[in-house]
Amino acid sequence: MGNNGSTRGARKPSGNSSGSSSRKKPADGVSRRALLIGGGTVAAAGTAAVLARDELKRLWWQVPGVEKPRKPGELDYPGATWVAASEANWRRADRPDDFPVDRVIIHVTQGSFASAVKVFQDPAHQAATHYIVGQDGRVVQMIRELDVAYQAGNRAYNERAVGIEHEGFVDRPKDLTKAMYASSARLTASICARHGIPVDREHIIGHVEVPGTDHTDPGPHWDWDRYMELVRRAATAPPGPSPTPSAKA
Repeated sequence: MGNNGSTRGARKPSGNSSGSSSRKKPADGVSRRALLIGGGTVAAAGTAAVLARDELKRLWWQVPGVEKPRKPGELDYPGATWVAASEANWRRADRPDDFPVDRVIIHVTQGSFASAVKVFQDPAHQAATHYIVGQDGRVVQMIRELDVAYQAGNRAYNERAVGIEHEGFVDRPKDLTKAMYASSARLTASICARHGIPVDREHIIGHVEVPGTDHTDPGPHWDWDRYMELVRRAATAPPGPSPTPSAKA
């Protein structure tokens, strides 16, 4: 977050205050060049004012104690159902103003869909991801993309990434279903579009690829070639109706 700036009072101009009688009128023969230069100065000043206003509007959310407007249960992905994670498992932020979002991290839960939802609601767990995708393709969102999920064991990656859990176990390839791959790929393509993330393996990574992690997910059975092809197809598909929200978790 940015620091609060101090407000300084405007200083009055110094000089003769006897009134307008001491001012000289401009000469009658003002050149076209002077008018052009003067007009350009006014235009530049106007442009600068607009840019300054836009910058102030952007930085306003970085003032301590000021947050972007939020609505409880608001979704970033229309195909998801909202189930809130414990506030102990994530940190409030205003991304991408606070931190640019440039990664999607793929996880596997090592458990059932219901157990993943339960532990992310447990304040003692101290970890969660933004989304969970089930074997049947349903999606829940538990943390806003604005906020930082404690997901990867690496603060810098947490601050810049959106995380997706997938129901199953890393040593059971049957858990990685067709419905899960397809649903997750649409979700990842949507995240990449929202944040301008390139659809490639440098920016869509597994938890195992995060520096300093001791996790192995999504594991050796996660089919990266298949998944990335599905993400690319979803990213380039013509616009259609918004995804139907998943069944209640």
